[in-house]
Amino acid sequence: MTLEQAVQATAQSFEQAQLYYGHGTASAWDEAVALVLAVTQASDDQASLGRVLTAIEADRIAALAERRIADREPLAYLLGEWPYLGLPFFIERGVLVPRSPIAYWLAQHSDRWIPAPPRRVLDLCTGSGCIGIVTALAYPDAQLWLTDLDSAALALAQRNVARHGLAGRTQLLQMDGVAALAAVQGFDLVLCNPPYVNARDMASLPREYQAEPAFALAAGMDGLDIMLPVLDALPGLLAPHGLFLGEVGHSAAALRRARPELPLHWLDDDGADAGLFALPGPAHAAPS
Repeated sequence: MTLEQAVQATAQSFEQAQLYYGHGTASAWDEAVALVLAVTQASDDQASLGRVLTAIEADRIAALAERRIADREPLAYLLGEWPYLGLPFFIERGVLVPRSPIAYWLAQHSDRWIPAPPRRVLDLCTGSGCIGIVTALAYPDAQLWLTDLDSAALALAQRNVARHGLAGRTQLLQMDGVAALAAVQGFDLVLCNPPYVNARDMASLPREYQAEPAFALAAGMDGLDIMLPVLDALPGLLAPHGLFLGEVGHSAAALRRARPELPLHWLDDDGADAGLFALPGPAHAAPS
């Protein structure tokens, strides 16, 4: 069996099983490509398609595909790592799979919204650490703070920090809320992808999302149990020239109703319903 044939066969089995996607892939074909390339370590190019798999590779692809279908777990948990913005990250059960649009948006729009490189970056509810890490890699002079309530998530984030050579300029803090940051105020860039799934959506999540920890998804009746306290504490965290980037997904309408006085800039300019927004500090010159 060639690599191309393995992708085709795996995609067909995924389609027949009617899996649900959204953890970094969007279709059966994308998921099959991700699985086959992860096992074979082949490059994603035309020249690799005709390579014949070894027996060990073929068996592993088949076994992982069977587990993906039977257990309905995100592929990232089965592989033990997952790419985010083209970089590899360790991932494990109990921690959210990397997929936030925040870093992708920053990669495309940072020149307009962040004219001066930030020196102090805070990533709240960091999970695996992926958002803060890719941001710190983009700004080599930045000091990075990663915070999370969950000790397992912080342990995983620490592994990813070490993997990407950022241990010397990263602090990790286990904390509930933002009170522990009182001594390190004045951040140039604050990033936050918190739990934001409302109660109605939590009740109807596909099995793939149910495989993730509920505490990393659920945020009360309106999905704002975490974001609203963060926004209330923001004046004490954000430097006057700083920028806050937050994500609330389908809870965007609820946030508009809850905080109509805030000058939120909604950033879904590609038509996606990501609920991504920016909140500039009082001295920040937000682009028009």
